[in-house]
Amino acid sequence: MNDMPKNNPKPRSLWWRLCRGLFLVLGGVTVFISGHFLVMRLVLHYGIAFPTLGEKICFALVNLIAVVFLGWLFHRPFCRGVVRLVRMPDGQPTLLRRALGRVLNKRMVPRYLFCLACLATLTGVLFAVENWRGKRAWEQCRRELEAKGAVLDWNAYIPAPVPDDQNIFKAPKMTEWFVREPYAASNSSQPSKSRNTKEPFSLAPRPAAKDPPVLVAEVDVVPPNGPPPPGKADAVLRFDDPAAREQAAKLLRESTGPCAEGANSCGLVARPLDQINPVHLVLQADTIPTSKALDEFLSASFRHFKVAPVGGNHFRVSFDLRVYTAAEYLALSQPAVPDFDLLRQALERPYARMAGDYQRPFEGPLPHFVRFRTVAQMLSQRAQCYLLLGQPQAAWHELALVGDLCRLLEGKPTGKPTTLVAAMIDVAITGLYTEGIKDGLRLRVWREPELAAIAEQVGACRMLETTPSGEFGKWFFSSTRHPGLWEKLKNPRLLFLGFAPRGWVYQNMCALAHLDQLLIDSFDLPNNQVLPRKADGIENQIETAFRHVTPYTFLATMAVPNFVKATRTLARTQTLANQAFLACGLERYRLAGVCPAPAKARRAPRADYQYRQRREIR
Repeated sequence: MNDMPKNNPKPRSLWWRLCRGLFLVLGGVTVFISGHFLVMRLVLHYGIAFPTLGEKICFALVNLIAVVFLGWLFHRPFCRGVVRLVRMPDGQPTLLRRALGRVLNKRMVPRYLFCLACLATLTGVLFAVENWRGKRAWEQCRRELEAKGAVLDWNAYIPAPVPDDQNIFKAPKMTEWFVREPYAASNSSQPSKSRNTKEPFSLAPRPAAKDPPVLVAEVDVVPPNGPPPPGKADAVLRFDDPAAREQAAKLLRESTGPCAEGANSCGLVARPLDQINPVHLVLQADTIPTSKALDEFLSASFRHFKVAPVGGNHFRVSFDLRVYTAAEYLALSQPAVPDFDLLRQALERPYARMAGDYQRPFEGPLPHFVRFRTVAQMLSQRAQCYLLLGQPQAAWHELALVGDLCRLLEGKPTGKPTTLVAAMIDVAITGLYTEGIKDGLRLRVWREPELAAIAEQVGACRMLETTPSGEFGKWFFSSTRHPGLWEKLKNPRLLFLGFAPRGWVYQNMCALAHLDQLLIDSFDLPNNQVLPRKADGIENQIETAFRHVTPYTFLATMAVPNFVKATRTLARTQTLANQAFLACGLERYRLAGVCPAPAKARRAPRADYQYRQRREIR
């Protein structure tokens, strides 16, 4: 008879059970949140940022609770398994020894060798078949493209050498300012050398505002049949009346004077801020609108108003902090004038060829796109300031440099950008250029000499001819770039590419070349037109081709750009340039006292994307 006392578990209290249940629920929730963020980061490559310190601390606490919960949950099963592996009763082999004894013995070695030989044979056959299929598909695709007139020799797209005294990029500071590191160097772990230089084309620091925001208008909201507020009102408007927006915009324009929307999301006004007389508006509405709704109501002419409620139905409208007077912005951008003069001197040279190794596309030179954007935006806003001040000659002096800036991207003597991204930056700069022309026409500031110069420069704008034909994309994967081991480990696709058959690379080249050819077919270069139906069909082709990622398309999904959006932007900007050319001619007629052309002759050119689309639908 066993007299040993039984080890009965001690009953737990109610509070202990509640705390244990709460810990289980909290641990499960934290594990789910941590797992969700881990899957989003590792599998879907979608990182989620935490901007504030409190959010970062909360996320760290969630991960800590999840780790503690998982450790508490699995520590007992883990300990029991370890004990069974390393310690058994006397005379019995451990579980680990029994498993190794069954796997590692003389009878199993021939079987292992036979399976290894079969696996190597199948792998070799797979690589040989896939390489043959990929090479065959690429040769067939190559013959089809050459039959259509495509040139698939990369050397044909390398710009020819030019003398240094005729090369824009050999002028002082041009390479330092407008050439960035190659793709391979910019994606390496080494620090960038361009960040150590002093930043050119920078605005002077703006003095801290000591005065309160400039008041533009005071708005009182009253019921439709209610009594008017005390004081004289400049206008009584209905909030739900569409025509009231234009009337309010007209009153605000009379109060603020001429204004313009800057390219860098800022507002420019011609009148000094201390000379702005606020207007008093009375809005009749059934309910009091919110500050956001009232801001949308008043932003028909200018988007840089700030609406603040004062009391129940009274609002104060003022300028936000991104509003500059024309004289103030010109003074702040004055330190960049010597840099602009140096750029003008460099643009007197006829050719633009960046120095670098063009034989290897990934190691070739690239334009500094951010610098191009900064220079174009500052020049465009300086031109707008001069237009607001009624100085057309100085405005054209700045705006002409925006148009000449595109010559750095066109890559003469070839006359074509090397990449599609460079062509899109060229389109964006041309868009800023046309916006400056439009502001001068809206304000009626341009005179005959400036209009003649604008017509000559904008008339030569044919962006469809300077768009790369897509052959760069066909050779995207055929470059001889070899990523490092660490870069492969960080990018699973590059790691997979290092062990994949070469035929899969050829298949991806065929997929990308096919989409590039569709883009080329959507352009009518002789007539300087974009064919909208073919351009819209590219989107359907991309959705069909890349609906499911396969070994034949997984690399092409990374390299294919947004063809549809790029084509629409290109067609819209080219149309704006064509319309600016016609508008300059009509303005010259008006200044000369000649009657303008009839309405039928003022129709926009057929390069307009939307116009062509309506025609084809009919």
